[in-house]
Formats: sequence, C-alpha cells, structure tokens
Amino acid sequence: MFESIKNNMPYSSDDIVSGTPKEGDYDLQEFLLMEKQKAQLNAQIHEFNDICWEKCMDKPGTKIDTRTETCLNNCVDRFIDVSLLITNRFAQLLQKSAM
Repeated sequence: MFESIKNNMPYSSDDIVSGTPKEGDYDLQEFLLMEKQKAQLNAQIHEFNDICWEKCMDKPGTKIDTRTETCLNNCVDRFIDVSLLITNRFAQLLQKSAM
C-alpha cells in the first residue's frame, strides 16, 4: 500500500535533499510567488487603512460624513500613486542595469 502511494508522488524525499527540480516544482514556485504577492498586497492595504483611518477619522459614528470619505479616498489614492511611482522607478532602474 505504501509503495503505491510513494509511486504516485511527483517527487521523492531524495529529490528534495538533492535539490533536483522537477516539472511540478516550477508550477509550485510560481503559485507560491503569486500567493506571496497577494499577501503583500493585502498587508499594504491594511497598512493604508490604518494610516488613513488615523489621519481622517475624527470620531467614529454610525455614518461616515462627506469630509471623512473624501479624506479617506484621497489618502488611499496618494498611497497608491506613490507605490506605483516607486515600482515604476525600480523597474526603470532594473532595465538600465540590464543593458
């Protein structure tokens, strides 16, 4: 029984120890990278929420007034703008260094 389970595994413990990449390893690495990026994006969104909440929210109530809503929107938009600016700048630097 254990032999049939072992034969159906995509890689063996020997492959893990030797570091020999298998076909499925690249898919797994790509999946893990995408999940890591999703987690980083979620963490960044939570950070934006915390910072903008502290900056814009005077006193919590049952509704968000127009001024607070505008402040929150502008705050998050500026963070996104800065993140995109930094990302694009790093991409330009990487392109220049690759040439």
